[in-house]
Amino acid sequence: MFSFYYKALLCAVTTALLVSSCQTKDAEEVLEEGSFKLIQTQIFDKSCATSGCHASEQDASFRQHGLVLTANVSYDNLVNKFTKNTAAKADSMRLVMPGNVAKSFLYTKINCSAASQLAGKQYGNPMPLGANGLSVGEIEFIRKWIESGAPRSGGSIDASLITNSVPLCGSGFGSTFTALEPPKASEGLQLHLEPFEVANTYEREIFVRKPVGNTTELYINRIQSRMRPGSHHFILYDFKSQNNLPPTGQVRDLRNADGTSNLLTFLSMQNHVFWAGTQTQEYDYQFPEGVALRIPANYSFDFNSHYVNKTTGKIPGEVYVNLYKQAKEKVKIVANSLNLAHESLNLPAGQRSVVTKTFTFSKPTKVLMLTSHTHKLGEKFVIKIVGGDRNGEIVYESTDWEHPLIKTFTQPLELKKGEGLMSEVTFNNTTTKTVRFGLTSEDEMNIIFGYYYEQ
Repeated sequence: MFSFYYKALLCAVTTALLVSSCQTKDAEEVLEEGSFKLIQTQIFDKSCATSGCHASEQDASFRQHGLVLTANVSYDNLVNKFTKNTAAKADSMRLVMPGNVAKSFLYTKINCSAASQLAGKQYGNPMPLGANGLSVGEIEFIRKWIESGAPRSGGSIDASLITNSVPLCGSGFGSTFTALEPPKASEGLQLHLEPFEVANTYEREIFVRKPVGNTTELYINRIQSRMRPGSHHFILYDFKSQNNLPPTGQVRDLRNADGTSNLLTFLSMQNHVFWAGTQTQEYDYQFPEGVALRIPANYSFDFNSHYVNKTTGKIPGEVYVNLYKQAKEKVKIVANSLNLAHESLNLPAGQRSVVTKTFTFSKPTKVLMLTSHTHKLGEKFVIKIVGGDRNGEIVYESTDWEHPLIKTFTQPLELKKGEGLMSEVTFNNTTTKTVRFGLTSEDEMNIIFGYYYEQ
C-alpha cells in the first residue's frame, strides 16, 4: 500500500504531467486553429454546414453543389477538388487550389465584392445565399489560408482577423449597396426595380410590369444587371399577347401573406416569354456586332425578382437593368428570344425519369445562347442537335437547376431547315405523388431559353 507521502508525490507528478500535456495540447490547438480548424469552427459550422445548405447529402440543395462542409469531411471535399459549377470547371478552377486564390472557387463564392469583377461569369450567387455574408476579416482569413498553401493544420495567420465582424457586403436595410451606373442617354437607358421588403426567414418572389419609357423603337445589343445580395434569380419577361396586361407599377406576389399561391399572379405568368435573365448578382451579356433585340415603341416588361432571406431580420430586394442601344442602321440581324417548353410532363412518384422533347426549325437558324429551366426535381438538363451531320451532338449540359449554365456560342450554332434541338432532362421525383408541368414550386418545368436568329 502506498503511504500518504507517495500518494501525494504521485499526485503531484501526475498533475504536473497533465498540466504540461494540456499546455502542449492547447498550443497545438491554437496553432491548428490558426488555419483550417478555425475556418471550420468559426465559419463553416456557423454559416455553411447548416441544415438545407452544406450539412449533409440529405440537404435539398446537395444535388446542385455536391459539397458537404461538416468537420469530418470538409477539408478532403475542398482541397484540389473540382466544382460542379460548369463555368468554373471550364475556367480550370478547383474548390480550393492551394496557393492560388484566383483559381479557388470557394474564395470567389464567399467574396461578394468579386461579383462586380466577374460580370458575365456564370458562377452563381455569392454564398451563403439568403444569409448574412461573411465579414471582411473572415474572407481575408480564408484568402491568406489559401495563399499559404491551404494547410490542413498549423499555420501562422493572425487569428484576430476572424473576429472582425464588419460585413463585406451587407444584405440588411441600411447596408451599403452600389447602384449600377446608368449608361449615357446617347448609349442606352436604365430600368430600376425599387427596393422591396423580404421578411425574415422567408422567400419572396414578385412581378412588376414597368414601362421602358421609349417613344420610338429601340435595338438593344447589350444587357447589364445588378441585384442586392440574397437574390435567387431575376428575369425580364416579354408578353405573348399585349392584351389584358397587368397594371404597371403594381407589385404582384407569387404567394399570399398566408403562404398560399396567388392565383392571379400565376395566371399572368402564362403570358410570359423570356427576354433576359440571370441567377447571378451581376450580369453582362452582349450580342455579336450587328445583332440586337428589338423593342417596339411604348413598350413594357414584367420584372420578376426572387429573393431568399434566411436571416432573422428583414432584407431589401432591388434590381438595376441597363439596356444599351445600337443605331438601327448598324443592326444587320434582329435576334429573338428562344422559348422551347415541353409541357406534357408526367413524372411518376418515387422514380427517376428521362424525358425528351424535339423542337425543329422551319428555317435555317443560328443559335447565339442557350440556358435551361426546371424546378427542384430536375437533376440534369442536356440539349442535343437533332438531324443533319451533327445529329445527337451534345451542345449544352447543366446539373444545377438553381443556377443553370448560360452558354454563349462564340460562333453561332448553325442549324439547317428541318434540323433542331432536343431537350433530354433527368428528373428524380422523390415525392409520393405524380408531378406534372406547372407554375408552382411543387410542379415541374422543362424549358430551353436562349437567343437565336433566322437566316
